[in-house]
Amino acid sequence: MWQWLESIILGLIQGLTEFIPISSSGHLVIAQTFMTGASDHLFLEFINIGTMLALFVFFRKRIWSILQDIFIHRNFTLARNILITAIPAGLVGFMLAGFIAETPFFTSATVVVFTLAIVGIVMVVLEKLPKLSEVEDGAKLPWWRAGIIGLAQILPLIPGTSRSGSTIIAGRLMGLSAKQAAEYSFLASLPIMMGVTLKVLLTDTDYLMTHAGTLVVSNLAAFISGLFAVGFLMNYLSKHSLAVFGWYRIGLALILAIILLAQ
Repeated sequence: MWQWLESIILGLIQGLTEFIPISSSGHLVIAQTFMTGASDHLFLEFINIGTMLALFVFFRKRIWSILQDIFIHRNFTLARNILITAIPAGLVGFMLAGFIAETPFFTSATVVVFTLAIVGIVMVVLEKLPKLSEVEDGAKLPWWRAGIIGLAQILPLIPGTSRSGSTIIAGRLMGLSAKQAAEYSFLASLPIMMGVTLKVLLTDTDYLMTHAGTLVVSNLAAFISGLFAVGFLMNYLSKHSLAVFGWYRIGLALILAIILLAQ
């Protein structure tokens, strides 16, 4: 019974923290204190399927519009930018996957404390930082600005950084509004999510079959909470900045620091 409940909780954490820029790794560090499943990296990779499907469902009309631009209107600008943004993190993640999995730095709770706090501070002061000229949406980004956002998407390989947080910050600095930066961030994450999903489905089939029941439950929880998280964030950022999430991250860093010092 506990195993099924743990799967649901992990799915909920994954869905909420993958999209709301408060760091999934930071919350999973807390989860590892209480749940054995949180330390199973294959289980955590497989429940990305639920969050990926949540993005496809939420942005289905936008994705359809992009496909129409490509195949009907022969307009490749947004697709090109998304690809440029996705390539750096995809390449680095693929090339360094083994190194990351075996290096303690990338699972360090101490690292999470520092990155939670540092990125949180950036979020709090973000609106006061200088930004490039405003652009309407991701399709209007010059290719080199898309590339800079792509470089920012490498940072979440460091635990506690937050993929959505780093790319939304970069998007704001490159001239996108908060809402448009979030949309572009989510669309640019889809190629990477698809690549990770394809990899685990092809290379870890035995694990999938062995844990099919709990993975289905966890992915369903991740899908539902992910849909909620994306909808909430898109609506919130249409009127507000990232500052509240920055303060949350700083508070979480303090809590984690206290937990680590008490051990």
